[in-house]
Amino acid sequence: MTTFETDAASQTPRGEAARTSEQPVRWSVPLALLACVLLAFFDKISIAALFSDEQFQQAMGIGFDTTRLGLLMSVFLLSYGFSSVFLSGLGDRIAPVKLLTGMMVVWCVLMALMGITHSYAGMMALRILLGIAEGPLFPLAFAIIRHAFPARLQARATMMWLLGTPLGAAIGFPLSIWLLNAFGWQSTFFTMALLTLPVLALVRIGLRHVRMQPARGRETASADERRTARRELFASPHFWMICVFNIAFLTYLWGINGWLPGYLIKGKGIHLEHAGWMSSLPFIAMLLGEAIGAWLSDRMDRRALACFISMAGAAAGLALVLNLSGPLPTIAAMSFSTFMWGVGAPNIFALLAKATRPGVSATAGGIFNGLGNFAGALSPVVMGALIAFTHSMDSGLLFLVAIAALGCALLLPLLTRY
Repeated sequence: MTTFETDAASQTPRGEAARTSEQPVRWSVPLALLACVLLAFFDKISIAALFSDEQFQQAMGIGFDTTRLGLLMSVFLLSYGFSSVFLSGLGDRIAPVKLLTGMMVVWCVLMALMGITHSYAGMMALRILLGIAEGPLFPLAFAIIRHAFPARLQARATMMWLLGTPLGAAIGFPLSIWLLNAFGWQSTFFTMALLTLPVLALVRIGLRHVRMQPARGRETASADERRTARRELFASPHFWMICVFNIAFLTYLWGINGWLPGYLIKGKGIHLEHAGWMSSLPFIAMLLGEAIGAWLSDRMDRRALACFISMAGAAAGLALVLNLSGPLPTIAAMSFSTFMWGVGAPNIFALLAKATRPGVSATAGGIFNGLGNFAGALSPVVMGALIAFTHSMDSGLLFLVAIAALGCALLLPLLTRY
């Protein structure tokens, strides 16, 4: 088994403390990344609010075909995962501000084009391109935080930009539903395109001081060092265990993001006017879970244990949802489940940082995020197929319960080491 050299006192990979101590801690960095992730998440999930809209279904020419609707989310995630794995290395070669600027301009154009598309094939193509354009975002954010913050602050700094995930869902779902009811399905895409402009300004201001400096002041790492670090990364069983756990982790996330509004409306009979604000409550709970989980884990430094407890609680909450009726008990149980998932979100990146060298941060983050999203991409379409086969919305949640339980088992060998 390949292991990484660590500082005995801090269990931080060698060279990481040296890198982060050379520059001041700037909290504007994770705040700018938060704005960027928030916008990207709006773009990701806005289409899920349209799954129950008859005008959107007619415009695409598919009706309420749950499998084909779920595929609109899944093709995005497949291309997102591909891009994350194969394009994440751009974060080691291109200045963060330049790379993010180019990515966001492409997002803006693609969202505007979605608003004028009246073809299922055209929408599929645009979703694939959006996934490619967004793929490097999380690996780049992971690498930026790892270089800009010491290990003792990484979970909290990571939590700040990861808040864009639950905030994006908590705000994005009701905003999309309101726009849908007030102005029609096309307005959801046009609004997301316009929001790119202020966020782009925040990113350029917040990241203007970021320099991806290697350890000990060297301007560039040698090709031999990078190859050695990559070989060690690929040979590490702990790295691959964490990657497989992330598959289960993101399968839960994308299953919830893809089908929560539809589940509330079709599965629990909650009216569309109420589903907007009710569908945001689980993501507000997720946000609180991320904040509390990051603070506790930075204090205890038990990253693997925090992730284990998180996934177990998420599975228990969904199992409870399956046995409840009525909107308020259902939302309360769902919120508990997403709160527990949120506890693990910042910790899984901190766990990855503990198990890998700093010099391969973008590569490790890209493989980790890409594989997770490759598999997570199947979640919406698998859930849609299960719902269509069983004629029960509950079968989709049962699938997520089983995946979450499997994820817990994967972390058992790492609990005492990390």
